[in-house]
Amino acid sequence: MSCTRCGLSKGRNSVVFGSGNPHAELMLIGEGPGAEEDKQGLPFVGPAGELLTKILTAINLSRDQVYIANVVKCRPPNNRNPEPDEVEACSGFLARQIDLVRPKLIVVLGRVAAQALLGSDQSLGRMRGTWHTVRGIPTRVTYHPAALLRQASYKRPTWEDMKLVRDRLQR
Repeated sequence: MSCTRCGLSKGRNSVVFGSGNPHAELMLIGEGPGAEEDKQGLPFVGPAGELLTKILTAINLSRDQVYIANVVKCRPPNNRNPEPDEVEACSGFLARQIDLVRPKLIVVLGRVAAQALLGSDQSLGRMRGTWHTVRGIPTRVTYHPAALLRQASYKRPTWEDMKLVRDRLQR
């Protein structure tokens, strides 16, 4: 993929499109690739990715069973939040990914991704705790694994969110 729709293309090493099962029941969506993801071309492969793998294991899923994508497909410089025009430039790709995978549930990881997908300016705390709908699919918002690495108090609410996701997948 050689997209040049936004300025992020100038500083990237890799387009980090997505990975996992194209027929997954669960799709996880983060904000954008970090340094390690940009290097490897895969989403969630750094320390936050290791934690995400453990979270998935705790709800009896492997990375091979889910599909993982990001709101933007190229790394923002210095891990800054993606700008609205960058999110917009990638929005068609993400919409198409969701439509092709057609998961039973979506989990949105972090405020930036949640605001982009839900078209909201609410805080993560306000978006958590309820089911939303993205492209007709039940969607849960929770903390980004990187936030859990910085703030241990987010682990319990994330676990509560993921138990709800696990239970809903088992219906």
